[in-house]
Amino acid sequence: MSLPAHFPALKAIPADLKSALSSEIIALGFVEVENADASAEKEFKLVGSTLLLKSIAETFGIDLIDELKFFTPSGKAGESFELPISAPDAKSDRLLLVGLGDQSIAALRAAGATIGRKVKGKSQSIATFCATTDSHVTAHAISATMGAYLWNLKSGPKPLKPTIYLSISTLALKRALAVSAAVWRARDLVHTPANIKTPAWVAANAKLVAKERNISIKILAGKELAQFGGLSAVGNSSRKSPPRFIEITYAPKGSSNWPHVVLVGKGITFDTGGYSLKRPYDIMMAMKTDMAGAAAVLCVVSALPELAPRVRVTALLMCAENAVSGTAQRPSDVITHFGGTTTEVLDTDAEGRLVLADGLAYADLKLKPDYLIDIATLTGAATLSLGKQYAAMYSRDDKLAATFYELGDKSGDRVWRMPLVDEYTDCLESEIADQKNIGGKSGYGAGSVTAALFLEKFVGNRKWVHFDIAGTGRSEVDAGENPKGGTGFGVRLLTTWISSL
Repeated sequence: MSLPAHFPALKAIPADLKSALSSEIIALGFVEVENADASAEKEFKLVGSTLLLKSIAETFGIDLIDELKFFTPSGKAGESFELPISAPDAKSDRLLLVGLGDQSIAALRAAGATIGRKVKGKSQSIATFCATTDSHVTAHAISATMGAYLWNLKSGPKPLKPTIYLSISTLALKRALAVSAAVWRARDLVHTPANIKTPAWVAANAKLVAKERNISIKILAGKELAQFGGLSAVGNSSRKSPPRFIEITYAPKGSSNWPHVVLVGKGITFDTGGYSLKRPYDIMMAMKTDMAGAAAVLCVVSALPELAPRVRVTALLMCAENAVSGTAQRPSDVITHFGGTTTEVLDTDAEGRLVLADGLAYADLKLKPDYLIDIATLTGAATLSLGKQYAAMYSRDDKLAATFYELGDKSGDRVWRMPLVDEYTDCLESEIADQKNIGGKSGYGAGSVTAALFLEKFVGNRKWVHFDIAGTGRSEVDAGENPKGGTGFGVRLLTTWISSL
């Protein structure tokens, strides 16, 4: 598949002097040397090929450790110090010394993000020798591209494309390219403003993915959505941007007996809150990102032909705009979801669960998957306990939850398991429908938990996991791996998990 615009060129090189000198910037990693005497001066060492490090020092006539000490480093992962260098016949004019902390995979990701940010938007080349094992180099490479991410609609000159060289195997490079390009695409989708990004626009992009990847797609609109009461109730609020149901499937020839995973993504292209209007209004400013779940599942599927897992994967994108209009749903409406379950709508700003419910019920009743996963920027309540670094995870399956927790740390998309508190289900009971869409004035105050309990009613007996990414799907600051705005959260986690099945 064609790479996103301005995506960095990732290239494999040997860990030797000739390769290092062919780049404009050479990045080397350093760590603090353990010392039993806490009062002693900190000592540091460089990481990587002893021969390469010696050759670089001799070529540029510098003592790398002495130069590093000049900056009084802390040893923290991701910190960096820049040295001007020059030598005959060397393209390199700068040396970047990057802290590797404890040399964990998380530390290598932090270092990668620093390296990516160094060349972001520039036509510069950087060769990094910070990571040594394939798993670390892959994570390092993905984070470097994430750090280099840029997106805007400015009319001036377009950002330039950097080149990132790594000592990496062909297989690891292929995986790094597939996953990082998928994260990049997801971010592009999330950042696109809602006057462009209608449900129809998302469907058109999904069609493009299906065509380029030679995978199947089905799109429903208009009267075809009659059975999808939640999606229709939310999406019919906008005549300009009516709803779409998008089903896109990775199922290579001969895969009929492979495990089947269904991913359901919330795709609210803009969320005003409906008649339960968001207040104050500036809360709406970030609501073009309310389709981050749908972006993630689409881009996961886009990466699978390269990753080639022995798993069938279907992504369901439940796309709608939640607008205020004469055709918008009202508080007190009762809607009928796919499969017949009814919901009394008390809050039109709790719309994400309404569209997800249709997708989950459709997956359970029609697709009958082995695993059913949903991902959504669902509740602000999820951020109250976990903040912006962990997504809330809900599941009844202990083994599956433990796997996702482990792979979250491994991939960088970290998750924390939250409880499905059965005692809270009574707050969703309705006198006129099967359930209400919010807990109301129950006194429980567990909005993320009750949202998950609402969704659980639609998953049957499937192995199900719900990810609430309200805190992690968007970033309020431009730092580390993430830009301000869409993060692409979930792509790394889900591709890693699917590849492990």
